[in-house]
Amino acid sequence: MRRPDCPRFGCSSAPHGHRGRPRRPGAWGLVLAGLHVAASAQQPSPAPAAPQAIEVTGQRADETIERRDSTAAKIVVGRGEIERYGDASLGELFKRLPGVTVQGAPRRGGSVRMRGLGSGYTQILLDGERVPASFSIDSIAPEQIERIEILRAPTAESGTRSIAGTINIITREGSNKRSEELRLGLGYESSHPQPSINWTRSDRAGNLAYGWSLGMQDEPAPRDIDSVNTVVDRRLDNGATELSQRETSHTHERRRRVNLGGRLQWRDEQGDGLTLTPLFTHTATRSERETQLVQSVGATPPLYDHAFTLGRNRNNQFRLGARWRQTLDEDRRLELRAGVRESRGASHSPRDEFDAAGTRLRRLHDDAHTRERSASAGAKLWLDLGDDHQVVGGVELEAARRQDARTTLQDDVPLLLDFGDELHARSLRFALYAQDEWTLAPQWTLQAGLRIERITTRGDTGGSDSGGSPVNRSRVASPLLHLLYKPDASDRWRLGLTRSYRSPSLQSLLARPSLSARFPVPGPNLPTAPDRAGNPALKPELATGIDLAYEHYLPGGGLVGASLFHRRLRDVMRTLTTLQTVPWAAAPRWVAVPVNIGNARTSGIELEAKGRLDTLWPDAPRLGFNANASFFRSRVDGVPGPDNRLDEQPKSSLNLGLDYRLPNLPLSFGASWSRVPEYQTRLSDSQLAFQGRKSVLDAYALWSFSEMVRLRLSVSNAAPIDSESGGSVDTDTVRETSRSVTRTDRAWQLRLEMKL
Repeated sequence: MRRPDCPRFGCSSAPHGHRGRPRRPGAWGLVLAGLHVAASAQQPSPAPAAPQAIEVTGQRADETIERRDSTAAKIVVGRGEIERYGDASLGELFKRLPGVTVQGAPRRGGSVRMRGLGSGYTQILLDGERVPASFSIDSIAPEQIERIEILRAPTAESGTRSIAGTINIITREGSNKRSEELRLGLGYESSHPQPSINWTRSDRAGNLAYGWSLGMQDEPAPRDIDSVNTVVDRRLDNGATELSQRETSHTHERRRRVNLGGRLQWRDEQGDGLTLTPLFTHTATRSERETQLVQSVGATPPLYDHAFTLGRNRNNQFRLGARWRQTLDEDRRLELRAGVRESRGASHSPRDEFDAAGTRLRRLHDDAHTRERSASAGAKLWLDLGDDHQVVGGVELEAARRQDARTTLQDDVPLLLDFGDELHARSLRFALYAQDEWTLAPQWTLQAGLRIERITTRGDTGGSDSGGSPVNRSRVASPLLHLLYKPDASDRWRLGLTRSYRSPSLQSLLARPSLSARFPVPGPNLPTAPDRAGNPALKPELATGIDLAYEHYLPGGGLVGASLFHRRLRDVMRTLTTLQTVPWAAAPRWVAVPVNIGNARTSGIELEAKGRLDTLWPDAPRLGFNANASFFRSRVDGVPGPDNRLDEQPKSSLNLGLDYRLPNLPLSFGASWSRVPEYQTRLSDSQLAFQGRKSVLDAYALWSFSEMVRLRLSVSNAAPIDSESGGSVDTDTVRETSRSVTRTDRAWQLRLEMKL
């Protein structure tokens, strides 16, 4: 914990008893001071040291220093790394970071995961404020980001909804002098141009500093998807195949993004003042999908011969954060925070199915409108107790509400009438925390904290039963302990003992189902094409963990490190597909519903190395290297093995990167390769999920005409491979397998970067 904007916080304080009054350490301080005194009593007093020359050196507080001095394990990614490859989205950047993977096909977006754990295990913060599960980080342009902080273990101050870890995205601040940048880009993917423009500006007028950024992108791209579904009826003695289908789709998608963000700061001479951070994002997507169904085995005629789906989606998000910092006296500082956010989305997806002669057989029309609002407030107080001892305490309150209005029509006849047209979900969270950080000795720093959160969620069954709006109340008390050992200037050992949790998203609390588009009601469907519904009775998932990390810092900002982690989880949330008697169909339907299934455990090791060869060997070329590898293992109790791992957690991930700058030319270039091997996950005793390997090669070349003008050429997914996924269900009566193959493409981008 560091007190911002104050040189005394984060630096050595005056000796004990300055200003004529003694310092009184907190409770943790009294206990550990006693241990330290007792340990010191066992050692002989050292002989008086001979006078030594003192050399004072200065060093810029860059990302490496901030990481090295943090008590909790932290990775800091600065502007240099953010803009190096000219990534079109933050997802493309995150896949190269240590221990981070991005779900989905390359350049198609996907949730960001730490330590391989699925959606919701990683806490995403924007300027220190948590974003909801519905927020897409790809809606923020990389040009708007100042730095990214990755916390591998939770702290009382950053929050404990972070079983896998926390990613804090910090937007760019105002500058003390005028700065203006313009970036014009032209991308090219699968014969489709993708223009983009980003404009950032910052300046200062007296005590007022401001900065803002505007970005616009147009991303047209095709997608080819080949799905294979096979059903085997095991009731037949010979095990003959009952149904075999191949569904081939070609999708043309066009996505337009606009994002506008800024930061307005007013500060007085002491650094106190008000900061406002508005953000607006708009995403509009239009897709046209043509689907061909070939049925080689099964009853004739098939459900359809070909289909056409027109998808239109729109999402607008607005966020405003406010922060006031005030120095109360030399030792105390107060911060007040407040924020509001609203997200509105609309989707329209009519689907028409035809027979071989072109006669329309069915029209399915699904319209959805969502609105999600949240408001938060908090207060935080820093205390400087002297002798490198700081305490922070705070309180937080957050309220969120989601409103879903949905209409499903089949041949102009409304479906799901029992659920009504509008559902609501609410959550209320109250948190109280305290954190004590104390330098016990030059080599030892302790951070101890306690965070207590009370969470109330209210779901909505939509009138489908007598459940109404179930309320779930829970309380999570999270003691946390971080210990930093510095045997010398180059080595760091860190130990963390934590408790954290994962809360259900508001969308998962809504019981209204989303029907499978492939299999119409009131007939049956298949387990790999289920209807989907929420569960208003979901409970939070709790975890206790231990983290151990070692880092050795190399000259020139390089390092090598290793990190071990272990988590024990309770009330694990998982989406299971079961055959149910449902009110919206005459025949039983397969329905996927999130439930709490029991306990689990996960562990892993993360390795990292980065630096420049010429800082290690003077005669080596100026070649930068960056490599990280992670290995994961997990087991869910109550699910038979093998492969009874947590959802979507791969066995490992690997990233390798090289950068080189020519000595006699203003040209630098580099390449990176990331790989996640294929794996399968056993969801239950009858369900398996499969994910194919993911391998992405990126490269860039940068020519600097001057300090003001640069030209960057980058290629993403330079060696494209197909993205595969699938699953299977094997019960006493039926066995079904499905596999989907999505083609990926190489993407080029040429970008002109100018400082105006």
